[in-house]
Amino acid sequence: MKVKSLCSLIAVFGLLSFSTTHAQQKALKNGIWRGVFTVGEIEVPFNFEVKNGAGKEPVLTALNGDRRDDFQAKFISADSIQVSLNTFETAWFAKIENDGSISGVQRSLIPGNNGRILPFKAVAGKSYRFVEPGKEVAPKANLSGKWWVKIKPDADASGKPAPDRVAVFEQKGNKLNGIILSVSGDSRELEGNVQGDEFFLSGVTGSSPAYVKGKINSDNSISGSIGASAHPIVFEGVKDDKAALPDAYALTFLKPGYEKLDFTFPDLNGKPVSLSDEKYKGKVVVIEIMGSWCPNCIDQITFLSPWYKANKSKGVEAIALAFEAKDDLTFAKNALTKLKNRYDIQYDILFAGKTGGNVVAEKLPAIDKFLAFPTTIIVGRDGKVKEIHTGFSGKGTGQFYDDYVKKWNADLAKLINEPLP
Repeated sequence: MKVKSLCSLIAVFGLLSFSTTHAQQKALKNGIWRGVFTVGEIEVPFNFEVKNGAGKEPVLTALNGDRRDDFQAKFISADSIQVSLNTFETAWFAKIENDGSISGVQRSLIPGNNGRILPFKAVAGKSYRFVEPGKEVAPKANLSGKWWVKIKPDADASGKPAPDRVAVFEQKGNKLNGIILSVSGDSRELEGNVQGDEFFLSGVTGSSPAYVKGKINSDNSISGSIGASAHPIVFEGVKDDKAALPDAYALTFLKPGYEKLDFTFPDLNGKPVSLSDEKYKGKVVVIEIMGSWCPNCIDQITFLSPWYKANKSKGVEAIALAFEAKDDLTFAKNALTKLKNRYDIQYDILFAGKTGGNVVAEKLPAIDKFLAFPTTIIVGRDGKVKEIHTGFSGKGTGQFYDDYVKKWNADLAKLINEPLP
């Protein structure tokens, strides 16, 4: 897209409030849509469903494999909409064209954030992802199963090894669903196609669009890239039913000499809260290091929030330590209150500061080798740290998620049944 036209889009869609005019108001067509983000030279397709678009405030549901994410839209003028992407402080600003299609941009809502502005277009009535019906090419192979995904080069500029990843694919004919796991979490559900000896996957769940491009090699291994940036992550992959990530409970620790963790951070009203407060003494405490901007943190919340409500009467507490995009309590309160309300979070949420750099190590000096958002710390009734779990694998990872839940329930049940110190 030319710079001039992009600037025009930003000028049109950058205004957050308009006087809504219902006279001659255009409507979004109900049903399945196909959109395309333009990210540099790459087109990243996505699909969504519109409901109640006929003159009402529509709901757009992103479709990615079996995953569904609902986004609330509102008219900001007679022919323009703003689609809030849930808790990610990001939105689509789009114009409804005369032919019923929409065109616009995705951009950050964070004041002062001049990050990527992604233009997109979308049309109703098209449900395919990458390959139009009738233009399919027979797949060279069936990719269903687990894959070791080895990142290239093997080490970064500092010599630090590049950690392997695991991909789980499910292929039916030309259609391909998948998810890629790393020690920090997963890609969320991806959807795409296999076309001859090539495959493509994409996903849009509220954060930045995900994109994977790959090739099936002559020995049935795969190679390709992850990401739509100018410098994507390059990988090679081999099928292996035993593919698994390193033990997530053996990556982050307390430093030698530490058995306990302590901190004091403000809650959303600015009141200092400490792990040493009377509220937490003698309790099993789940501490979640997270951020409202983090997709895997959101997935972890969808597990922890209902679990906490079901178990809080058993002497359990939970604390979310939120590292946000700005070092500003007012900003953090706005973002985290939306998160709290959307997922009915009934445990304490504390503002720990701005994310980035070594801030977690600075704010929590007892922790050694912090690697990922989210990281979960389990404290026993005696106040000592019992486990630290790095990352989170969501429901879309299948057996990986099931194994996590099974171990979680067993470990927490044991800690809950311990006598008060």
